[in-house]
Amino acid sequence: MPRQVDYYFSIQSPWAYIGHESFRDLVSTYDLKVNHKPVVLVDLFSETGGLPLMKRHPVRQRYRMVELQRWRDKRGLKFHLQPANWPFNARLADGVVIAALEAGLDPDRYLRRAFAGVWEDQLNLADPATIAKLADESGLPGRQLVERSGSEEISAAYEQNRQDALAADVFGSPVYVLDGEVFWGQDRLELLADALKSGRAPYTSRV
Repeated sequence: MPRQVDYYFSIQSPWAYIGHESFRDLVSTYDLKVNHKPVVLVDLFSETGGLPLMKRHPVRQRYRMVELQRWRDKRGLKFHLQPANWPFNARLADGVVIAALEAGLDPDRYLRRAFAGVWEDQLNLADPATIAKLADESGLPGRQLVERSGSEEISAAYEQNRQDALAADVFGSPVYVLDGEVFWGQDRLELLADALKSGRAPYTSRV
């Protein structure tokens, strides 16, 4: 059986976007099963002691801008540091991922298109028509998935992801959880690769 990774993220997260292609390279290399778990970041931050961007000290905000530029170059990407339609309410866009999974569909092409839509094309991913168009372009039934995304059932699944995140000691985006070990941030992908390559037992905070 393939090894599994729980993938916690939100489409509005720049770091999930920056690391997504590299993460998918690991998925392919190690034949991983990915459990996609979109999660609402504002609630997750507040419950784990973090702060939304605009409430962080200006020193931290300025450092974030430097890091975005570093990683943009490191990953060979071209994106806007402050896209026109960010931040936005990602509930509907994230929910499309859950709706696709519910329908037995692979959400990866949609995720790639949605991440690029926010950060490269400056699209409004809070707009249902825009989300549907991106899903259609990814080979998914956009209108149906957007309609399903707004349902109470998908809201409940989104909430369950938040609860799962807290139970797994997840506190940001992206987070990759392998055998219970948390790898926070796309800059930990090299460490995730090391763990996969070595087959070592997971590290734990209980020492």
